[in-house]
Amino acid sequence: MKASVILAHPYEKSFNHAIFYTAVDCLKKAGVLVFAHDLYAEGFDPVMTVDELGKDPTEDPLVAQYARELTDSDLLVFVHPNWWGQPPAILKGYIDRVIRPPYAYDFDENAQGAPATGKLTGKTGIVFNTSNTPEERENNYFHDPLEYLWGRCVFGFCGMEEGFTRRMFRVVADSTEEIREGWLEEVGLIIERVLEGS
Repeated sequence: MKASVILAHPYEKSFNHAIFYTAVDCLKKAGVLVFAHDLYAEGFDPVMTVDELGKDPTEDPLVAQYARELTDSDLLVFVHPNWWGQPPAILKGYIDRVIRPPYAYDFDENAQGAPATGKLTGKTGIVFNTSNTPEERENNYFHDPLEYLWGRCVFGFCGMEEGFTRRMFRVVADSTEEIREGWLEEVGLIIERVLEGS
């Protein structure tokens, strides 16, 4: 089994980094081949080029590497904070530049208006989020936009209608070391459960 694990947080001592390292460690201990990437540390450019607007493969070697690993992976893991109900811009750029034709989905040019054909069918997705918004406010006022973004707009659109797990850890700003340690244990348990079901 292979897994791509993508981190999007600029602060190297963030709890997101702790989640990322925990996830990578758990996967490796389970014998999974892991493609682990810290987008900020790797200097990923999130801005899509004009040439990438179509279906042609990218000419950017880093994007091409991410795309190869995406298509080769059985498990896709994303770690990011909830910023304005969205991922950080660098991860949005990853979605724009990597999760696109010809890698993650395609359109039939002869069928106007036809839905896209997802090319990530059979893969499993995990998203770990952090937030400083209480759960009740997130669900009742903001309606948890990240759930729709990942579940429908990204994974669902690309053919992963099932096999999606998401966990939001909150409220990080008020959390104690003991609480965070418990959350990291939960990260490991979620990964174990997903691997057992694969």
